[in-house]
Amino acid sequence: MKVAIMTDSTAYISDSLINQHNIHVVPLSVVFENKSYRESLDISTKEFYQKVQESDSLPKTSQPSIGTVADKFQELAKDYDAVIAIHLSSGISGTYQTVVSAGKMAEGIDVYPLDSELSAMAQGFYVLEAAEMAESGKEPEEIIKRLNEMKQSMRAYFMVDDLNNLQRGGRLNGAQAIVGSVLQVKPVLHFVDKKIVPFEKIRTRKKALNRIIGMLEEDAKQGKNLKVAFIHANDEQAAIELKHSVDTTYPNVDSTISYFGPVIGTHLGEGAVGVSWYKK
Repeated sequence: MKVAIMTDSTAYISDSLINQHNIHVVPLSVVFENKSYRESLDISTKEFYQKVQESDSLPKTSQPSIGTVADKFQELAKDYDAVIAIHLSSGISGTYQTVVSAGKMAEGIDVYPLDSELSAMAQGFYVLEAAEMAESGKEPEEIIKRLNEMKQSMRAYFMVDDLNNLQRGGRLNGAQAIVGSVLQVKPVLHFVDKKIVPFEKIRTRKKALNRIIGMLEEDAKQGKNLKVAFIHANDEQAAIELKHSVDTTYPNVDSTISYFGPVIGTHLGEGAVGVSWYKK
């Protein structure tokens, strides 16, 4: 059985890996003043953050239409027997449900949707694992089983410089955002039941990042091999420094640097930093 791997643009997998593993990507979009830009196709991450700095209003985000997804499935049906579609959390976007609905209409191809229950490179980890398994000839059921096993050890924590974007975009409880802005708290956030919630409220950016790295180190000290992503919103230096601090101490950590692109960057805001990891 020939199995395709599909995801959406919020996995933020590099173009080189997308091409190497023949991953199929459906873009989400950001909207500035009623003009829509598809992630990575119409606007780069660098252009996005520059545009945000120049804009007086926060952009909006939009998911792909059911027609776009249905067309993609029909395109894949020409060359594949099945597709595993891995998407950002259904708690922050309707993309996954759109994929489920389009999958029910697809003809000539079996669709296996997976809700990553998070986003960014944590979502990307599932995609890359699935792609490698598909390349080695694994059946869809076996790949899905492995991805669900990964969920048991997957961790993703992040901090934002300003909670207003999350609050205004409806991705974080409003009262929690007000508390954070008044006290100048830098909360560590994570996903619970597919939604973004505070994990711990911390007073400074440095302490928040140290808290996240501390949790990563707890897992790293157990000696098991970890795959880690250090993720940034237009603050690559912060990600590089965090990566270096972990790489020099833990040889069992295989780490990479990734980024929050336009859609997730809209909600987290510039300066956000995240760390995601799982046990290989």
